[in-house]
Order: sequence, then structure tokens, then C-alpha cells
Amino acid sequence: MASKYGFGKTVACAFDEAIERVTVALQTEGFGILSDIDVAATLKKKLNADMPSYRILGACNPALAQRAIAAEPSIGLLLPCNVLVRQVADGEVSVEFMDADAVLQLVGKPEIAALASEVRQRLERVMAAV
Repeated sequence: MASKYGFGKTVACAFDEAIERVTVALQTEGFGILSDIDVAATLKKKLNADMPSYRILGACNPALAQRAIAAEPSIGLLLPCNVLVRQVADGEVSVEFMDADAVLQLVGKPEIAALASEVRQRLERVMAAV
């Protein structure tokens, strides 16, 4: 699965297992989770609306983020790298990654383009490991 701003795949496992697998794979590539937004729980609480499990993980590699901020101080508007984990069917979970190449091209700086490519490569390895 791919879009203009992301890429991903569907995995055959339980939702919580997918979260764990993504988290471990991100750690292997030097990313930590800065934020974990449980959209389904929030919509249930605020609107009493039911939906399948849907979480947005805000992933950050501190060394890469530091390089990006040094090159473009306002880049924080485009950080962190979001990873979407959502239930698509019983026993099937979609894991999708923000395409850093697509998003960070908005900055228009060669040093950010090179960094975005490195981020994309790392996230592709995460996807392969999930």
C-alpha cells in the first residue's frame, strides 16, 4: 500500500502484537515513540463513537531530528515521523509510515532532502521487519 505521503503493509497478527512489533523495529533503527495517540479511544470518550483500533505513533530518531533542526529550525512543524497502526479486519492490521521524502521536500533544502532519504530508508527497514 502506498500514497503520495506514505507507505505500508498489512500484517496478519493481533493489534497489540503489531504495536509491539512496530515499536521494537523502530527501536532497532534508532527511533523512540514520542507520542501515542489512541484515536479510537479518544473518539469513544469524546463522541461515544465506535471504530476499529487506530493509533498514531509519533516516532523520532533523536540524532536525525537534531540534524534536521540544525539545518532548518522550523522543521519541527513536520516532525515527528508518524506511524499509523490500524485494525483493518479480524487478525489483520495495517501498518503505515509517513514518507519523509514526500513530506520533507516541502522544505526545499538539499541537506533536508538527504536526511529525508535516510529516514525513509530506515522506515522501510522497519516496515520489512514488522
